[in-house]
Amino acid sequence: MSNSYNPGLIGPQIPPGRMDPMHNNAPLQFNTNKGKPPMAMEGDPEQVSSAGGGDLVGQGYYNSGSAGSGGLMGNMMQGPMMGADPSMMMMFNQYGGWGPMGPNNQDMLMQFMPKEIITLKTCVMYPPPPNAPPPTTRERPPGCRTAFVGGLPENVTEEIIGEAFSNFGMIVSIRKGKKNFCHIRYELEESVDRSLFLSGYRMKIEDKDDKPNTGRLHVDYAQARDDQYEFECKQRMLAREMRHRQRMEDDRLHPPSPPPIVHYSDHEAYVLMEQLKSDDEFMKAALILVTWLDRGDLTKRNVNNFYGMIQCTNSQVRRLLSEKQNQEEALQKMKDNFRNIFEGILHQFDQIEKVFSCSRKQRNWDHFSKAQRKNLELWFKQAQEIKQNQLEEFLSTRMDDDMEMSDEEPSEPKKKKPDEPFNPQQLQEFLARGTMREENDSLKCQIEAYKNELEMLKAEKVTGISEKDSQLKILQQAMQGMQQQLIQAKMECKQLENELRASKQAKQAPTEEKVEKPEEGSEDKSEEGSTTEEKQSSSKETSVSTVSSTGLNLTDKETRLIGLVSCFLHVHPNGASVDYIWSYLSQLNVNTRTSELEELLLRLPTLFKLNMSGVGAGIEKKWQFVAYSNTSLLPFNF
Repeated sequence: MSNSYNPGLIGPQIPPGRMDPMHNNAPLQFNTNKGKPPMAMEGDPEQVSSAGGGDLVGQGYYNSGSAGSGGLMGNMMQGPMMGADPSMMMMFNQYGGWGPMGPNNQDMLMQFMPKEIITLKTCVMYPPPPNAPPPTTRERPPGCRTAFVGGLPENVTEEIIGEAFSNFGMIVSIRKGKKNFCHIRYELEESVDRSLFLSGYRMKIEDKDDKPNTGRLHVDYAQARDDQYEFECKQRMLAREMRHRQRMEDDRLHPPSPPPIVHYSDHEAYVLMEQLKSDDEFMKAALILVTWLDRGDLTKRNVNNFYGMIQCTNSQVRRLLSEKQNQEEALQKMKDNFRNIFEGILHQFDQIEKVFSCSRKQRNWDHFSKAQRKNLELWFKQAQEIKQNQLEEFLSTRMDDDMEMSDEEPSEPKKKKPDEPFNPQQLQEFLARGTMREENDSLKCQIEAYKNELEMLKAEKVTGISEKDSQLKILQQAMQGMQQQLIQAKMECKQLENELRASKQAKQAPTEEKVEKPEEGSEDKSEEGSTTEEKQSSSKETSVSTVSSTGLNLTDKETRLIGLVSCFLHVHPNGASVDYIWSYLSQLNVNTRTSELEELLLRLPTLFKLNMSGVGAGIEKKWQFVAYSNTSLLPFNF
């Protein structure tokens, strides 16, 4: 493409002195004029003056929807007098608007677009001076669709305003104020940004210079309640849409809910029992069974069905154990197979080393050339290194397995020197050591089990002995109470004896004073009578003392027998025969007879009770210890 400019052609052209953007390889420079004063536009003055009345609406530069309003944007975008890049013109011309640049880059295009004289049907708009500062604007309100236009001429009408601003977008309404300002509401938000291009222009109605027909425009963003309300409605709609999309995405990513659990019935119980027997449907069936049990569907009527289902569940344990055993056997077979294969590989390495060692003998080595000897040495070293690495890897993996199976710290395998020849016995010893370690671990487990059983037996014996000791202590306390009560009874008997003696002496004293002593014979008779009376009283006193001192006429041997028999029968709550009791006493070296023992037991019905069972010749007599059950009936109330 040549650099000649033809004003009769429509489309992207390169003016003279401009660089072709298609062949521009210079580095990019951004915002080179920042902080500098605005510069005057370069161009031909004749072309600038001749560009005032052009109308390019029909050529497709801007389609605003108002064909009769003239070509404002066509005038702004025409020819090289604008000073714009032809590539921008090409995009504007091709897409009939702002093209693929989008609304975000429109402000940039407006900022760098040169401002020229705009001629309309009812007015002429003159740009601000080149050295004038850029117009100020307020912060853009969110969702702003209304533009504020101030500085309008006094004689301006809504038709003139619509003609000037309709080229930037579809106008919805124009609200004209009383003091030379108006509010223009567009259909799109981007139209407000485009309309800021006219800020600073001087509008002349019918190109007149008088004050009522002239005015310098100031275009800015307007704060409108309608725009704010529509923006908030739009934001709420977008939020609802986002929530809906998020809900749809969550529903899509949410895992599917489990199927509902069927209610219990006899038919469903039969089906579930069959499912519990299969490995594929066991998990699902177990979940259903758990749900039924949690719901409380188990009753006395269907208890047999639930018991059968639980039994099927228990049978799964045996299946799992058998499966585990099969897998362990398969794993052990694989380990044995790997061990055998690796042993074969090591034996082949041994044969390779033997081949190299035979070739290195002097009688064979002399026949090889120098290059062949180097190759043989290199091969021999490589074979030794590979063999050593494989052996170390195997030993390390084997040692890791042993560390996992045993709690003991294994000794690290000794690394062989690379020059040391491999000994196959080392591998065999290592494998035998591994099997011995496994047997040792199994024996340790058995020993631990035996220790646990022994400790349990010891604990049971200790508890039994402690119970017996407590029972013996209770019996000893009972015997001590009986002894104390016997001592108290003896003391009471002695007191009674003393009182009887004192009463007798008091009765005999007045009678002796009245009686006379005429003869010695009578005195002898009275003495003999007194001696006989004393004997009788002493015999009565002795008889009373024997009965009252013990209460039951018990000797030391009999009290000992009572204590031993009480302990023995307390240990045997179901009772024991007289022969069984006599055998126990004979083991304790207590000399007694069965008749004496039975007579003693009969004398103490409050302590011992005779129970007879059987008929005819099969009658059995068993004695029971009933002192604790009949404590209120004991003679001494202990």
